[in-house]
Amino acid sequence: MHIAILTFDGFNELDSLIAYGVLMRARTPDWRVSIASPVARPVSMNGLTIEAHCTVEDAVSADAVLIGSGIKTRELVQDPALMQQLKGLDPQRQLLAAQCSGALILAKLGLLGGQPACTDLTTKPWVQEAGVEVLNQPFFARGNVATAGGCLASSYLAAWLIARLQGVEAAREAIHYVAPVGEKEDVVRRTMALLEAHMPLGLMASDAAP
Repeated sequence: MHIAILTFDGFNELDSLIAYGVLMRARTPDWRVSIASPVARPVSMNGLTIEAHCTVEDAVSADAVLIGSGIKTRELVQDPALMQQLKGLDPQRQLLAAQCSGALILAKLGLLGGQPACTDLTTKPWVQEAGVEVLNQPFFARGNVATAGGCLASSYLAAWLIARLQGVEAAREAIHYVAPVGEKEDVVRRTMALLEAHMPLGLMASDAAP
């Protein structure tokens, strides 16, 4: 099972790396989480350089793809070569999740299928210009596509991916692990209530795989 986190130059560290950390808490022998990028060493909006694990082409063929956010997303959607590569993304065969300005990429690719989206306040008008309704909430999912708004909402996307691919209990355990001490039960309860509002209760991996 391969989950790729698309991470571009100018990426927001919280968006890509929080999701990466949460997803790795659900690691099993066949569970692979990768930072995917068109460059070998993407540099964040604050100057952090990381090593990419795989390419955009690898991400397009992954079981699930989380599109990270960053300060250069408006430039990215105007890059014909990159957008052509990303046209291989397909919610019929893979789970797609977009964090903050990642929703703009899904919108420009026509992959939201008419559903509303969540994004950050800066990106909101650009997503609206693309003809997508933007919700005033942190998370929304329908079918195999989910979006989240606000950096810390990346944990919701990670939990959704885990719930869809490994089951609700695995998602609950991952969130419990990363939640602050003294607040674990509250954080787990809030997160799971949010997820369960967007998918059938008790959904397990065997029911969810695209």
